[in-house]
Amino acid sequence: MNRERAASATADLGAWVSELDVTGVPAAVLDRLSLVLLDVVGVTALGASLPEQRALADAWNAPPGPAPLIGGGRLVTTDAAAWLNAVALVSLELDEGHKYAKGHPAAHGFPAVLALAAELDSTGPDTAAALLAAYEVAARFGRATTLRPGAHPHGSWGVPGAAAGCARLLGLPPGAVAAAIDTAAGMGIAGHFDSATQGNPVRNAWLGASATSGLAAARMAVAGMARTTGTAALSLGTVLGEFEPAELTADLGTRWDISRGYFKRHASCSFTHPAADAVLELRAHPAFRADGITHVLVETHVLGAGLSDVDWSNRLSAMFSTPFVVATAALTGEVGPASPLDDADVRALASRVRLVEAADLTARLPDERAARVTVAFDDGASLTCEVPNPVGDADHHPLTEPDLAGLLESWLPAHVVERAAALGHALPGLPRVGAALRELAGTDEKELS
Repeated sequence: MNRERAASATADLGAWVSELDVTGVPAAVLDRLSLVLLDVVGVTALGASLPEQRALADAWNAPPGPAPLIGGGRLVTTDAAAWLNAVALVSLELDEGHKYAKGHPAAHGFPAVLALAAELDSTGPDTAAALLAAYEVAARFGRATTLRPGAHPHGSWGVPGAAAGCARLLGLPPGAVAAAIDTAAGMGIAGHFDSATQGNPVRNAWLGASATSGLAAARMAVAGMARTTGTAALSLGTVLGEFEPAELTADLGTRWDISRGYFKRHASCSFTHPAADAVLELRAHPAFRADGITHVLVETHVLGAGLSDVDWSNRLSAMFSTPFVVATAALTGEVGPASPLDDADVRALASRVRLVEAADLTARLPDERAARVTVAFDDGASLTCEVPNPVGDADHHPLTEPDLAGLLESWLPAHVVERAAALGHALPGLPRVGAALRELAGTDEKELS
């Protein structure tokens, strides 16, 4: 029965995607799309500058093609660009996310859509509609899916978003769009969360798989090989967890999930952000003395209570360590993509950070992802700060375009950020997008260093 409900909801979703026209989208939603695109492009370019990401692009050895490696200085085939850009986008844990979807809708779909749009030289309105479709479908599948304990959300429920966006770009009719979405729902990754906490970069590759699987599902629909059978009820709802089909179409066309996401100002897992924000607030207190901290208690919700490792081995595992994030924030005042990993003082303080679940904070999920931090000092004094959501959440200190651009410009050359912002604003009105997208590769070695 659930499979039939999933098939029916997927059919309705496919019809909505195929008819999505940006002229009927509220201006505020298009403004948010512009902001999300700025974030995606900027964070991808930053990830592409990492030595390991450059080595990965070289190892891929992709032939020249129509699609940009954003910030990577070259144009490659569509599938290579989609895969490599997706991996770069998530490599520094700075990509936009959505607390109700419980993951990262844009990261699942945007790399595939942007690569295919460059190949097709799509119109601006079609590309904007495809990006919106990718986000909204991924977010709805995220809402509909409850993964089993231990499962990581990368590359699972979000694959249908990539397929939806690509199918919209290809101009497929409603039934074919639905079939692409349904097919993609059967192509998810079964990844364990511990791969992230242990620092295994396979976690990043799951987003590359989402991009290429989304492209594949849309192409299967073009070939007439895709069907709508309610696959999500089996893959997401039986193998990987539980699935509620009604979430796919709830408030369809009136609720825009893209407007309810969060942007990140710390290079770390979003579950660590409220604790970092609380520490930064405490640092401004006159009684705060970084050199006098004896121990730190971090109370958080059940989703973040497992990020307690104090023996990180690389940047990925550090970004999933609340003790690392809290100690770094306390001692340096920021948690950035270049925060030192092997500072002796950071490691010493991290060993004195205790992370526990607080039932009252768990009870506030999903509307709040709260943390309460108590810092104790060697003179017997202590300071406590509680925050309901991380800074950057749409419900709590949302970041404006100047905020987001300022963050990105602290890590990237200003003209790279300005180019990304300009694309976001101009996109819905561009006659064709191929040239503008290819400019995102960058050609000046100084801007890629």
